Amino acid sequence: MIIITGGAGFIGSAIAAALNQRGIEDILIVDELGQDEKWKNLRTLRFADYLEIDDFNETVADGETEWEVEAVFHMGACSDTTETDATYLVKNNYEFSKLLCGWALEIGTRFIYASSAATYGDGSQGFGDEEDKLGRLRPLNMYGYSKQMFDLWLRRQGLLDQVVGLKYFNVFGPNEYHKGPMRSFVHKAFEQIRETGRVRLFQSHRPDYEDGRQLRDFIYVKDAVEMTLFFAEHPEANGLFNIGTGQARTWNDMAAAVFEAMGKPAEIEYIPMPETLRDQYQYYTQADISKLRATGYRQPVTPLEEAIGDYVKNYLLPGKYLGS
Repeated sequence: MIIITGGAGFIGSAIAAALNQRGIEDILIVDELGQDEKWKNLRTLRFADYLEIDDFNETVADGETEWEVEAVFHMGACSDTTETDATYLVKNNYEFSKLLCGWALEIGTRFIYASSAATYGDGSQGFGDEEDKLGRLRPLNMYGYSKQMFDLWLRRQGLLDQVVGLKYFNVFGPNEYHKGPMRSFVHKAFEQIRETGRVRLFQSHRPDYEDGRQLRDFIYVKDAVEMTLFFAEHPEANGLFNIGTGQARTWNDMAAAVFEAMGKPAEIEYIPMPETLRDQYQYYTQADISKLRATGYRQPVTPLEEAIGDYVKNYLLPGKYLGS
């Protein structure tokens, strides 16, 4: 059995869909469906069972599991970068991760978890995933720090050579529809263009970046999943790894690709960035994926324009989900 926490969420459900494509259905989905619409991500998936997170925790804590677990993909966490409840983030992103990691190692199964590029903060320490640089990183928000806390705990415990932590950069693609304000700007741009014919981007508040020229490493969820599954298939590779394209692109590039995919002329409006975000805003991110490549991962990454074209034409316009 393969366990996916956050299995009804964006990346988790995409992992399940990719496993289904490989003919794997012995999957336990663990999540907290709550009141949003991420349950819709499950409708096109084939899996053995589903458990709410509280029930899963109780089962694991009681030691009553009889599962033969091949791998645990721990994607379940609060992914809201604007969340300010530090206690909530610590419980969900740190304490639960420690519990689940300990259990996975105790039963001798592969543990692959989602860290985040938010741990890099303003990027002044670079975007290299060398583990000896962990202590120098200064995340800009509590979400990023909650991820950093777990990375650091693993290093203190001497466990980074037994598990895999994946620092996802700006992931976009199908099955993110339920994420509200936290969905990718590709999805937001699609909706803005459909409704108004134009896209609104934040102005730059730094003289060294023109409006719309801020840079991000945008990675298609299909590529992110292939990188993730690579580690399940290569147990000799452990540690922290960046999950990105290795090529930063501008917000203008991203918006232009959405317009092109929708067959509409580009019309971009630049608006002031809210002051509450200015101190947390990353003007440049670019994953160094040389460590990933050194493990033997050879798959090419999908170019931004091609990825957005696939997302818009094959999922957003027809309203489809992965696996459908």
